[in-house]
Amino acid sequence: MRDIFATPSDEASLYGRNDNIELLKAWAGTSLAFGIFMVSGQVFSSNFMYLLAIAAFTCGLGFLLHELAHRVVARKFGAEAHFVANNGWLVISIIVAFFPVFIAAPGAVWHRGYLTARQGGLIALAGPVTNLVLALGFLLLIEIIPPRTEIFGIQILLLCAVGHQINAWLGLFNMIPAGPFDGAKVLAWDWRVFAVTVAAALLLVFGV
Repeated sequence: MRDIFATPSDEASLYGRNDNIELLKAWAGTSLAFGIFMVSGQVFSSNFMYLLAIAAFTCGLGFLLHELAHRVVARKFGAEAHFVANNGWLVISIIVAFFPVFIAAPGAVWHRGYLTARQGGLIALAGPVTNLVLALGFLLLIEIIPPRTEIFGIQILLLCAVGHQINAWLGLFNMIPAGPFDGAKVLAWDWRVFAVTVAAALLLVFGV
């Protein structure tokens, strides 16, 4: 969920890795963990597959687009950028979801190259903003979609409600202004952009 500057020693870990496969692995693992969490570990319950599908299109999609946003913006600024899945944390997130505790650390975008403070801040900002845009989009769909609308047996209003909630939280969580979180890099670049983004995230999480 964060962008990391790769050093020469890190570069070797990128060789032989396919970004698309790494992203797919992170999306599948995160979706599974969130699905297990949603049913409190009762994976043999009748609604597990139903909620797993919702998890894939809300939480899993939110993580996937978050990381893609980091990569796209980094490459736009001429940096070398690759997503690498964190296999260990993906396994841990699936295991602890049975308790139920939801922990998500599917991997990170590694990028290297000369970047200004503004460029680094925009790369970091791209992920949380993507989640907030998704949260807003799900919220708008709730207002316009007729009740009981279904696609492939999935209640769209339920999907949108979960999508809004999890993406709003992801956007807010990643704006923590400390450590490896995106918020620390955004704050280091421009406190005003940081403040506006956090305010928008708080409004989407608690004000709606």
